[in-house]
Amino acid sequence: MIRSLLIFLAILFLGLLFFVTMVLFAIPALQESTLVLPSMIEVSSNSDIAGTDQQTLENDIAKLQTKLEKLTPVNAYMVVNTSDNHYYLFKDKKLVREGICSTGKNERLVSAERNYEHIFHTPFGVRKIIRKQPNPVWTKPDWSYIEDGLPIPSSRDPSRVETGTLGAYKLEIGDGFMIHGTIYKRRMGMSVTHGCIRLLDEDLEVVYKTMEVGSKVYIY
Repeated sequence: MIRSLLIFLAILFLGLLFFVTMVLFAIPALQESTLVLPSMIEVSSNSDIAGTDQQTLENDIAKLQTKLEKLTPVNAYMVVNTSDNHYYLFKDKKLVREGICSTGKNERLVSAERNYEHIFHTPFGVRKIIRKQPNPVWTKPDWSYIEDGLPIPSSRDPSRVETGTLGAYKLEIGDGFMIHGTIYKRRMGMSVTHGCIRLLDEDLEVVYKTMEVGSKVYIY
């Protein structure tokens, strides 16, 4: 009788020990494994998707770079950012110089008395150097007199001719717009011109000697 009772108590003790072990160790481990497994599957799946997306993106970038390479001029060209008033000069597909510039002030000049209206802006798009000239002379247009509230003289009036105003060089890009120097150096880097692109003396000299007739100017 006593022996049977001892056996029963031993079995009961082992049963309780097994139950406690399961509660403390086996069940939490099982629960953790069931949580980790889906997360591992999800991570693996996402990794595959991310890898595919990254590869697709890299392929698209490579294609765009190839197109850009074909469209990029080999000879000298210039890029003008009118928002930041900054220019970039390239040659042989390499940046050779950059710096500040001044561009159009985007203002409208209206004279009802003279039936005149004009917007001072730097044109966006692609332009070409159509003419280069050292020591340029500026022939003042009508708007210069209207802006100053002065009477407009005849086209041959000597007051229209000014030397030194445009700096040492000018590069014409069509429709009266030019790349040239300035006597208003304190206002460089600002949108203050009547549409032309102004450069500092040293920058202008490099641009003049690098750009050729036919070289492109990209303005945005």
